[in-house]
Amino acid sequence: MERRRLARLGVVAAAGALLCGCTSSASRPATPGLEPRGTVLTTVKPTRQDLTNQVSLNGKVEIDPVFGVVAPVSGEIRYVNRQPSAKPATEPLWVGSVWRDGAPNRVYIPAGSMFAGRLMGDHAPVTAGMPVASAKHAGYGIVADIDSSLAYRISGSVQTVRGQIKNGPGPFPCQAIGTIAALPAGTIPEPPAATNPSAPSAGGAPTAAGGTRVGGPGNGSGGDSGDASSGGSSDGSSDGSSGGSSAGSDATGMRLVCTAPGSVKLINGAAVTLDVVTAKAAHAMVLPVEAVAGVQGKGKVDIVGPDRTRRTVDVTLGITDGKVIEIRKGLTGDETIAVPGPDLPTATPNTGQGGPGAPG
Repeated sequence: MERRRLARLGVVAAAGALLCGCTSSASRPATPGLEPRGTVLTTVKPTRQDLTNQVSLNGKVEIDPVFGVVAPVSGEIRYVNRQPSAKPATEPLWVGSVWRDGAPNRVYIPAGSMFAGRLMGDHAPVTAGMPVASAKHAGYGIVADIDSSLAYRISGSVQTVRGQIKNGPGPFPCQAIGTIAALPAGTIPEPPAATNPSAPSAGGAPTAAGGTRVGGPGNGSGGDSGDASSGGSSDGSSDGSSGGSSAGSDATGMRLVCTAPGSVKLINGAAVTLDVVTAKAAHAMVLPVEAVAGVQGKGKVDIVGPDRTRRTVDVTLGITDGKVIEIRKGLTGDETIAVPGPDLPTATPNTGQGGPGAPG
């Protein structure tokens, strides 16, 4: 009997212990080491270092690669009536002029190249750096296609390019030619029809017997004189016929074209690795790329205050090596920056009920 009584007391005591151990969720203590939601845990401070925007590209050797020639200034492009030739130019070849503030700014393709086509309509507005003509380099060249993810890292001017042919010569300097922007399909203008030399030209100014226009448009000056063999006009424009044939250059993706020294033996189709440097900055203020929203021009960072709250500010960005990015304006260098950086705003879904983003 005594044993049964003791056993019952033990069961009751165990049940009481279980009941005492049960508490409400409201009184449960916080998990040790877990910070409240939204608390910034990782931060960095800006540092300074020398920075190089360096990119490695895969390319290959090609014969007669196509490249683009850009507008030197913003304005209106007016083309020379020039037909393609299988013979490369022995000196820079004038293909048109960009008119700005009443003055022509000539566009040339480099010596050793052949005119391949127009990339804009005649008299079209253009911006500085926009491809306006395509050319073919005569002979071997090295072509590297550029992935869209690298577009903004390499879209600036190329400072140096070094090439290494797989299982072949290298490294060697490679001279970049033309622009690296993607090129649309080019067109070749139809040969101009024979005209009466004494008849007024399309721009209203009389033409001389050689076919060159007397005086530039709008200012009555001698202007940008052309040559009779190319059908050029004094303002660098065509005679108004902008029709083209399908014999122009093919459309390309974003690409870099460069030429190797004559001493380097090239084989068509050989694989090449190009090491491209587009910019350098000395003693630049930098942050890890993870701390910045944006990679070109303007971006945003989150400054962490003493109370661990975030404040988003705008910054002006410079070059990047893929690991850190240059901060040109917006920070003093003493701030504490949150990692990761601020999120981009979520796009507003298109509900089809009108408003921004709705079909027009």
